[in-house]
Amino acid sequence: MSTSPAGWYQDPAAQFEFRYWDGVQWTDHVSTQGIASTSPLPAQAVASEAADVPVETQHQNEPESRRANEQPVRKVGVFGVRKKARSLIEENEQLQKLVSEFGIADIVEKDSERARLDDQITQARSALAALEVSVDKLRVTEKQLGDSLVRLRNDGIVQEFGLYDYENPAESSVALGTELESVRSEMKRAVREGQAATATANFTFNNSTAKGKKFVQDMTKLLLRAYNAEAENCVKGVKAGNLAAAQKRLSAVVEQVERLGAMIDLRIHPQYHRLRLKELELTNRHLRALQVEKELERARRDELREQKKAEVELTREKERLEKERNHYLNAIATLEEKGDLEAVARLREKLSDVDRAIRDVDYRAANVRAGYVYVISNIGAFGPDVVKIGLTRRLDPMDRVHELGDASVPFRFDVHALFFAEDAVGIEGMLHKHFSDRRLNTVNLRREYFRATPEEVLDVLKSHDVTVLEYKLEPDAPEYRASIAPQRQTVV
Repeated sequence: MSTSPAGWYQDPAAQFEFRYWDGVQWTDHVSTQGIASTSPLPAQAVASEAADVPVETQHQNEPESRRANEQPVRKVGVFGVRKKARSLIEENEQLQKLVSEFGIADIVEKDSERARLDDQITQARSALAALEVSVDKLRVTEKQLGDSLVRLRNDGIVQEFGLYDYENPAESSVALGTELESVRSEMKRAVREGQAATATANFTFNNSTAKGKKFVQDMTKLLLRAYNAEAENCVKGVKAGNLAAAQKRLSAVVEQVERLGAMIDLRIHPQYHRLRLKELELTNRHLRALQVEKELERARRDELREQKKAEVELTREKERLEKERNHYLNAIATLEEKGDLEAVARLREKLSDVDRAIRDVDYRAANVRAGYVYVISNIGAFGPDVVKIGLTRRLDPMDRVHELGDASVPFRFDVHALFFAEDAVGIEGMLHKHFSDRRLNTVNLRREYFRATPEEVLDVLKSHDVTVLEYKLEPDAPEYRASIAPQRQTVV
């Protein structure tokens, strides 16, 4: 055998005479007739059969120069590998035969198809659930649209008769809002069902019953629109103190409608008119409640201002008394040094009076219920049977009486009673409660004027064992009497 070129070695499998080793693996270059060329072809992929050869076998087929530096490995025969391969092929063929014989292929295919169908069913169920949610939403939307359409249709019907939804002050009231909504619903129902007004059903126009019916419907709609417009104006114009005037104004419209529709016996239904009057009343009640709340807030502010004035006066008075007390103490110390005991005794009596006054001021400052109760009248402004009953915590209670008789009234007030009480708040509250049904102003409770005589107030004080040292029944009213004297002389 001739010497092989570099890289060519004898085929270890004995299939070919020579195979090419590229230094890493066997290539597909083989030769059965000897080496035709001294230059091998470019290296390619490892042959498929060589790839099946175990690592030990590949190491055996490597050149001696490559195996020299490696550890020896166990050699495996090439024919054993082939036998193992053939055995595996036979087992594979037997398995394929069994699959074909027992129909296992169909089962596997059916399992695969079943899994695919299960996935489709799961996706379909998810899509169905999403569609059901969408359908539910559409049903809710449809219902809302239907309700809105019905409401709009009903609103359109009542608006043809002049009944509109407008802002009513009583809507914001927690106590009256629900009742007002009920009244409005009843009014809308009456208009929709033709129960807001009544008219004749036997009226002909140009010998036509149809034209007569159309004429009655048009006249009813026209006059009912006028009535509803006037009712709305009354609601918008009603105030806390003019409910009676607003109701009288609306009742006059009812009479006008009846007079104008006499030819067809057209009248506003009494129940519908009562509903509109009830709407007026609810609005007025809410406005009165707002006014009372405002007046109470104003009264609280006035009371705080009055209390602040009293506190300032008490503070100043205490400061004055403290200075006076220090003056007496210094004078007593000087007289004691001189030995004038008689003068010291006189000053100590005055010092005792000052100490008593300081204690009174401290008591009044600490006891917020203490103060002066007054009963005053002003016959020139209010007549002989009106009195004002109140209290003041001012240091000089007449300051408060003078303030009440300022330029807001034509004459000064006359004092019937003015006495100090440790529970002046309780006595004032008792008198207000007794004469509550005689209040002149039932909205602003700080306007403490009552339809009563001074004698009646004195009787109530006596019945509750209230000690009053001085009480004057007849008012002096000098300014008033002096003012009316020339008028009497002129009449005579």
